[in-house]
Amino acid sequence: MAERMQIGEVAERTGLSLRTIRYYEEVGLVTPSARSQGGFRLYDESDVARLTLVKQMKPLGFHLEEMRELLAAINPGSESSHASEAERLARLREFAATAEQRCAELRARLSAAEGFAAMLRMQITESSTPTG
Repeated sequence: MAERMQIGEVAERTGLSLRTIRYYEEVGLVTPSARSQGGFRLYDESDVARLTLVKQMKPLGFHLEEMRELLAAINPGSESSHASEAERLARLREFAATAEQRCAELRARLSAAEGFAAMLRMQITESSTPTG
């Protein structure tokens, strides 16, 4: 039987807050695999993997419905999907292209931010240098 973890351990492993994990359950992204006799949420490795994937999608600006769709496409047996394998692969390609585009946009923003930070460092250095 697969090892089951309580929400605190899952939060520690994923870097997500308890509140975020509960929210993802509430909106149907990641449902715990089981419950203890006391009603505590119990997660397995596949649940942790899904949470990690959702965490990776978040900074790329994917919306909840897109996350739900991608999770279903990546693991088609877990959701009731009627898409053919060709449709599933086409959708995965679309998600990959969107992710690549958003990564490029983030790299451009990071480059601009790094340029700004370098300019500020230069200003500080120049202002700190005594003039004679």
